[in-house]
Amino acid sequence: MQKKRSIRYFLTGLLLGPFLSPAQEDPAPEFDVEQSAKVFLEAYSDEFQENFFEALKQKGIENYDKAVNFLLKCKQLDASKRVVDHELAKVYFEIRQYPLAEEYALTAVNSEPGNYWYAETLVRILQKQGKSVENMASEIPFGHPEFDENLARIYFKKGNYETALAILKKVKKSTFTEVLTSKINDSIEKREARIASTPVASDQTETGPNALEVYKMRMAALLRAQSFPTLQQLAEEALESYPSQPYFYYVLGHALNQRGKAQQAVEPLETALDYLIDDGALANKIYQELADAYTALDNPVKANTYLRKIEPGF
Repeated sequence: MQKKRSIRYFLTGLLLGPFLSPAQEDPAPEFDVEQSAKVFLEAYSDEFQENFFEALKQKGIENYDKAVNFLLKCKQLDASKRVVDHELAKVYFEIRQYPLAEEYALTAVNSEPGNYWYAETLVRILQKQGKSVENMASEIPFGHPEFDENLARIYFKKGNYETALAILKKVKKSTFTEVLTSKINDSIEKREARIASTPVASDQTETGPNALEVYKMRMAALLRAQSFPTLQQLAEEALESYPSQPYFYYVLGHALNQRGKAQQAVEPLETALDYLIDDGALANKIYQELADAYTALDNPVKANTYLRKIEPGF
């Protein structure tokens, strides 16, 4: 009975995920949570639920190979359940099998274009491979109103304002598009204002470092001085202007760790990995910081997981 109750909680969470997305200010229709969950669960056989529960359990303790096996069993039982494709995409992403992750993410998105979380997972997988959704028009459901809106919101949250605007221009005008466009334009103005006001050392010429490089130089000086409160502030400021720079997320996480704020350090460090592409040296630094954070949080399993990811030679 307890196990079945746990299964219900897991699957209910998956059902409610899209409605509990980060952008709670977006208008959404009211719905009966209990009734929706009941209908959702009735669509699954007991055997399917058992295998799906075990897959989530194994994924939670990072036994990814076992998680994949249970999810593939779910596919055999019912290949139409796109939540399985989505979970397979996330597990394959964790074990760096990005082509397989992309394949399952595309299946999920094309089957349910209006699902925010499916779109978010796909974007994350593509970014990790250095790919762009703009170059995959034939494989992605562009033109589907909900998908396009979700995509614009995802890029806005990642700080890729120009891409978000380009997507919104192709979407039918609505309250959502008007509000998001206003937010994006406001963010662009603030970013440009910060860049324009970035201080440049007096000995730099017109051919000297740009604003991004200035931030890196200032961070290096603060790291040497071990001025971590100021370093944290500078990293947060830099990310307002350059939200896709993995190094700035790493520096923020490092500063937070050094200030005894391990719990807060985890998020920027994991975000740094999302944006990281082909930089083994920085990857090792991020893994070490995550290991330090989880050690401070008394979570040796997660700490050892990241320590094992550190690769020699960088």
